[in-house]
Amino acid sequence: MTTTGPDRLPTGEDGFVVTTCGRRIAVRCLRLAAVDRPISRVTLDVGRDQGGEPGVWAALTVDEARDLARLLLLQAGLAERGTEPAGPSRTDSPSF
Repeated sequence: MTTTGPDRLPTGEDGFVVTTCGRRIAVRCLRLAAVDRPISRVTLDVGRDQGGEPGVWAALTVDEARDLARLLLLQAGLAERGTEPAGPSRTDSPSF
Protein backbone atom coordinates (compact mmCIF):
# COMPACT_ATOMS: atom_id res chain seq x y z
CA MET A 1 0.00 0.00 0.00
CA THR A 2 1.38 3.41 -0.94
CA THR A 3 0.24 6.91 -0.09
CA THR A 4 -0.71 9.05 -3.04
CA GLY A 5 -0.84 12.19 -0.90
CA PRO A 6 -3.42 14.81 -0.03
CA ASP A 7 -5.56 16.22 -2.82
CA ARG A 8 -5.24 19.89 -3.61
CA LEU A 9 -8.25 22.10 -2.95
CA PRO A 10 -9.45 24.42 -5.73
CA THR A 11 -7.58 27.71 -6.07
CA GLY A 12 -8.66 30.27 -3.51
CA GLU A 13 -9.44 27.77 -0.76
CA ASP A 14 -6.74 27.42 1.89
CA GLY A 15 -7.85 24.09 3.30
CA PHE A 16 -7.39 25.25 6.88
CA VAL A 17 -8.91 27.46 9.55
CA VAL A 18 -7.02 29.29 12.29
CA THR A 19 -9.07 29.52 15.47
CA THR A 20 -9.11 32.51 17.81
CA CYS A 21 -6.95 30.51 20.22
CA GLY A 22 -4.34 30.07 17.49
CA ARG A 23 -4.86 26.45 16.49
CA ARG A 24 -4.62 25.70 12.81
CA ILE A 25 -7.15 23.06 11.70
CA ALA A 26 -6.26 21.61 8.30
CA VAL A 27 -8.72 19.53 6.26
CA ARG A 28 -7.43 17.23 3.52
CA CYS A 29 -8.32 14.14 1.51
CA LEU A 30 -5.92 11.24 2.04
CA ARG A 31 -5.84 8.42 -0.49
CA LEU A 32 -4.03 5.18 0.13
CA ALA A 33 -3.44 3.16 -3.01
CA ALA A 34 -3.95 -0.47 -2.06
CA VAL A 35 -3.59 -3.01 -4.85
CA ASP A 36 -6.98 -4.62 -4.27
CA ARG A 37 -8.98 -1.62 -2.98
CA PRO A 38 -8.00 2.05 -2.66
CA ILE A 39 -8.84 3.73 0.64
CA SER A 40 -9.92 7.39 0.93
CA ARG A 41 -10.28 9.35 4.15
CA VAL A 42 -10.98 12.95 5.08
CA THR A 43 -8.33 14.06 7.55
CA LEU A 44 -8.48 16.75 10.21
CA ASP A 45 -5.18 17.95 11.62
CA VAL A 46 -5.52 20.20 14.67
CA GLY A 47 -2.13 21.81 15.10
CA ARG A 48 -0.31 23.02 18.19
CA ASP A 49 -1.87 25.75 20.29
CA GLN A 50 -0.19 29.09 21.01
CA GLY A 51 1.55 27.58 24.03
CA GLY A 52 3.07 24.81 21.91
CA GLU A 53 0.86 22.02 23.21
CA PRO A 54 0.60 19.26 20.59
CA GLY A 55 -2.54 18.94 18.52
CA VAL A 56 -4.46 15.89 17.35
CA TRP A 57 -5.63 14.44 14.07
CA ALA A 58 -8.42 12.21 12.85
CA ALA A 59 -9.06 10.24 9.67
CA LEU A 60 -12.76 9.99 8.85
CA THR A 61 -14.69 7.92 6.35
CA VAL A 62 -16.82 9.84 3.87
CA ASP A 63 -19.97 9.15 5.92
CA GLU A 64 -18.25 10.17 9.17
CA ALA A 65 -17.05 13.42 7.57
CA ARG A 66 -20.59 14.22 6.40
CA ASP A 67 -22.01 13.46 9.87
CA LEU A 68 -19.40 15.73 11.47
CA ALA A 69 -20.14 18.51 8.96
CA ARG A 70 -23.87 18.23 9.69
CA LEU A 71 -23.27 18.44 13.45
CA LEU A 72 -20.89 21.40 13.08
CA LEU A 73 -23.44 23.29 10.96
CA LEU A 74 -26.22 22.51 13.41
CA GLN A 75 -24.20 23.76 16.39
CA ALA A 76 -23.02 26.84 14.48
CA GLY A 77 -26.65 27.71 13.77
CA LEU A 78 -27.56 27.33 17.43
CA ALA A 79 -24.56 29.41 18.51
CA GLU A 80 -25.50 32.15 16.03
CA ARG A 81 -29.02 32.41 17.35
CA GLY A 82 -27.82 32.26 20.93
CA THR A 83 -31.39 32.02 22.21
CA GLU A 84 -31.90 28.28 22.32
CA PRO A 85 -30.26 25.91 24.78
CA ALA A 86 -27.38 23.88 23.36
CA GLY A 87 -29.05 20.69 24.53
CA PRO A 88 -31.29 19.23 27.19
CA SER A 89 -30.35 20.24 30.69
CA ARG A 90 -29.39 17.62 33.22
CA THR A 91 -32.52 18.42 35.23
CA ASP A 92 -34.89 17.84 32.32
CA SER A 93 -36.74 14.58 32.67
CA PRO A 94 -38.80 12.86 29.99
CA SER A 95 -42.53 13.38 30.32
CA PHE A 96 -44.69 10.30 29.87
